[in-house]
Order: sequence, then C-alpha cells, then structure tokens
Amino acid sequence: MIAIDDKVAPKTLLPRCERLWELAAPKIKRLNERFSHAAPSPVITRAGRYEPQGWTEWTRGFQYGSALLVFDATGDKSLLEIGRRGTREDMHSHVTHFGVHDHGFNNVSTFGAIRRLILEGRAADDADQLDYYELALKSSAAIQAARWMRIADGRGYIYSFNGPHSLFSDTIRSLRVLALGHLLGAHVQGENDARIDMLERLINHARVTAEFNVYYGENRDVYDVRGRVAHESIFNTNDGRYRCPSTQQGYSPFTTWTRGLAWIMLGYAEQLEFLDSLADSDLEPHGGREQIVEFMQKAAEAACDFYLEHTPADGIPYWDTGAPGLAKLADYLSKPADPFNDFEPVDSSAAAIACQGLLRLGRRMQDRGEKKAGDRYWQAGLTTLNALLKSPYLAEDPKHEGLLLHTIYHRPRGWDYTPPEAKIPHGEACMWGDYHLLEAALYVQRVALKQTYFAFHLPLANP
Repeated sequence: MIAIDDKVAPKTLLPRCERLWELAAPKIKRLNERFSHAAPSPVITRAGRYEPQGWTEWTRGFQYGSALLVFDATGDKSLLEIGRRGTREDMHSHVTHFGVHDHGFNNVSTFGAIRRLILEGRAADDADQLDYYELALKSSAAIQAARWMRIADGRGYIYSFNGPHSLFSDTIRSLRVLALGHLLGAHVQGENDARIDMLERLINHARVTAEFNVYYGENRDVYDVRGRVAHESIFNTNDGRYRCPSTQQGYSPFTTWTRGLAWIMLGYAEQLEFLDSLADSDLEPHGGREQIVEFMQKAAEAACDFYLEHTPADGIPYWDTGAPGLAKLADYLSKPADPFNDFEPVDSSAAAIACQGLLRLGRRMQDRGEKKAGDRYWQAGLTTLNALLKSPYLAEDPKHEGLLLHTIYHRPRGWDYTPPEAKIPHGEACMWGDYHLLEAALYVQRVALKQTYFAFHLPLANP
C-alpha cells in the first residue's frame, strides 16, 4: 500500500524536475541523431542502448513528443525543431494508419502538442502551420473513429490491433484524438454519407470500457475485486456479445497488469477534464453530463483506489498484481518496490502513467469540494513522482540512453533485457516510460509555477 507523503509538494519537486530536464535534453538530441528519419522507432533499451522492436511503430510519437515536452519546460528551441521536423517528416503515416488503436498516443503527442504550443504563443504560426496541425488531428480522429466494433446492444468500441474482437484498456487514452476531433469540428462520414459523431464514439467507447474492463466488486465473477482492470475484453464478432476477459501483456485475464491499470487511471482522469470544457448541450444527446461524469468518475476512483492498495509503499508497482513470484517477496506491499529482486520485475513506466492520473483526478476533486479524497489522490501522485525522479529510477548515467529505469514492456514474451548474473529484467528504459515521466514532471512544474494548466485539449481556441 502506498505510504502517502503529505509533505511533498509541487514546489519541492522543482529541483528534481530541473535535473530531469538537464538529463533529458542531451539524451533526446543524441537519440534523434542515431534514429534518423528513415530508421525504425526506438522502443526499449538493451544494456542502456535504445533499440527498435518491430511489432508496431507505436512509439515514434513518444520520441518526438518527448522533445516537445522538454522544449515546453526549458525553452530549448533546438528541441522544438527536433519535435516539429520529426512530426512533419515522419508522422504523416501515423495520421493515416488504419491498423492501430494508437492515434491518441502518436498524434496527440506530436501534432497535438505543437498545436497547443502555437495556441499558447510558444511556437510560431507562420505559413498556416496551425491549419496544418489541426487538419492532421481531424484526419487522425476520423480514421481512429472508423476503427469501430458494434456490440450486441448497439454501442461499440475502438478495437485494438488484434482485431474487431479485442477491446484494450490502453485505448482509453487514445480517446484524446477523438476529443480533439470533436473540438475542431471534424466532419466524418461513413457508408452512404452516414455521419460519424466523434463525441458519441468517445463516450460509447469509454462507457463500454468502464463496463467490461473495470471491475467494481459487484460479484461479476469470483475474481471481481473493486478497481481490478482486465487488459483486454473479448467479444463475439458475429453477434457482438461479450465473451471473457483476456490479456496480451499481463500474467492472466484474472489478474491486473499494472500498465493497463495505469492507462485506465490517466485516461478517465483526462476525459473528466475534457468533459468539463464542454457545454451541457454537447453532452445531452449522449445521456447528459451527470450520467456521463458518473460512470467515468466511478471507473477512475475504483482504479485509483486499487492502485493505492495494491502498490508498494513508494508508489512503484510490480508488473502484474498477480505475478506468481510475488508470493516469494515477503510483505512486499509494506515497503518500497525492489527492482533488483530475483522473482518479479517492477514496472516504473506504469508508475509514470499512474501518477499523472492520480494528480489530475485529485486536483479535479479538490476543485469540486471533495477535499479529503482529492487530497489523498493528489498526494499519492506526488509521492509516486517523487520516487521516480530519484535513484534508483532516474537514469543519471549520461551513457544510458533512457531516462526512466526499471520499465517492463512484455514480460510473458520475454522481450525485456535481463543483465548477466540477474534473474529478472531490470535497469532498462522504454519510450513511453520516458515520455510519461516528462509529461508528469511538466504537469507538476506548471502547477508549481502557477502557469497555464497543462492538458491535451487546452487552449480550446486560437486566442
């Protein structure tokens, strides 16, 4: 269980954030030189050196998105140029990628980030650049919305790269691109000119995910523990009926893969913030604000509470809450996670994602008068981020190409590097872990300095 530190605050984390920027800038620049625009995307490190993986190119947006985040934090214009050039030269194929559920990762982290920087007055809007980035986002949203599986009751979901039967928890954060598509007025048409409503599909996907991928302790099955998350739900493609939980990267369908849990935490927290920016009239055709906020809040709180209860004291989880080797780590939830143990790896990338979910949900609840619960989530998020920004998780060695150590990609398939003489993987980084550590640090830095609130959908319009 996380031992929440009530003394840590955004301002106390500023020196650690500054150290992160100092480490990140040269590493991002060197990585950009080594992974040229014709090269595959960097994915995970092996012995401290980034390598491609060749499964999908879902991490390219994190590479350029990281450069944009560090520019945002430091004003280093060379990083802005890396992010902008990489986006324009490499990301167009991701805008038109019909085969993945990753548009909200790749394209919001790049096209969306530059749009935000332009609207904030941080990047130039010469030669109609804003129109270019917004057109890319509209197109990305349209293609993502079209990747649709209808279920038996008429609702539906964006299906994963596994096929129409597969609903991933990861995709809740990819809804960001549908949100931007709605805000930008993207007009999408299907067969016989049938209009596809971005907001309707966003809400439907979020509702189906909350119903089938998140558990609430309501006796759904004998493993129904409140806040537990299934990585994947399987549906019958002939009639759209739900069949069973599943997983691609977790230990089993009936345990909780902690990165999937983290996607749920952050995805719903961000969508709740997005809903706050909409008028009641936007939400009325889809069930109304109260009903929509209720199911998203329920899912977010359940997942966050599960994370707090099933994560070690420092806020860093092991890769799956049911991993079999955990039984050999005596009383492991009452002490800090041990990335150097002999039985099960931790996944610091899950912590980097989850801490931002805790922070965003906590702040939103504080703003709405739910101080006790809001403070608990907020401080838990700060506690987790504080652990990530120092040893043994921050990669202080300038020769190591990563930023966040002790991440795990795919434990069941054995893709992660195990050092000589070690029994489990440790000491390595991944692109999504680095990116989300940077994103969480930027969020906290902006709060500490009382700067413009950092969210994917803000500002809402060109000032």
